[in-house]
Amino acid sequence: MTTLNPPQENSSTRFQDFVQRLNGPLHEKALWTYGVIVVAHWLEHLVQAYQIYFLHWARPDSRGVLGLWFPILVSSEILHWSYAVVMLIGLVLLRPGFLGRARTWWNIALGIQAWHFFEHSLLQWQGITKSFFFGSPVATSILQIWVPRVELHLVYNALVTIPMIIGLYYHMYPPKNAPQHAFDCTCARR
Repeated sequence: MTTLNPPQENSSTRFQDFVQRLNGPLHEKALWTYGVIVVAHWLEHLVQAYQIYFLHWARPDSRGVLGLWFPILVSSEILHWSYAVVMLIGLVLLRPGFLGRARTWWNIALGIQAWHFFEHSLLQWQGITKSFFFGSPVATSILQIWVPRVELHLVYNALVTIPMIIGLYYHMYPPKNAPQHAFDCTCARR
């Protein structure tokens, strides 16, 4: 007698199912969760800028919120690198839920975040190896040659957040001439 074994579900299939659920019935909750992460990332950078420009702290002492409690998070570059990778993963995982103009703007945010992540990866590599670029005594990203790090990463975050918000707007409020499936997401407001 032959027994039939049910097909084995592999990790690739489970991941695809997860991404489908994330961009289907869980899309609105996933976007809200992702939004909390983005706001937390912004808070770190804004607090750091506040510490420099309003409290007049020295730049090395201006570590944001978590960096004050856990300085190693900033000095090792791990905090902002982690935010950068989580933001990149979120943009990639949530991308299938966006259509039309919303997807175009989301893709722009994704492209900019990919560069932002690359810059943070360079900083992380230098932090780990203690081999600093451009003859600098500290970890230095490419565009940091011309723009100070705190200001540069505020610009990066703005350049990622603005098209992301525009993409979210078009996702939540699809144009009237959009195909019907643009209105199928739980995020869409009619």
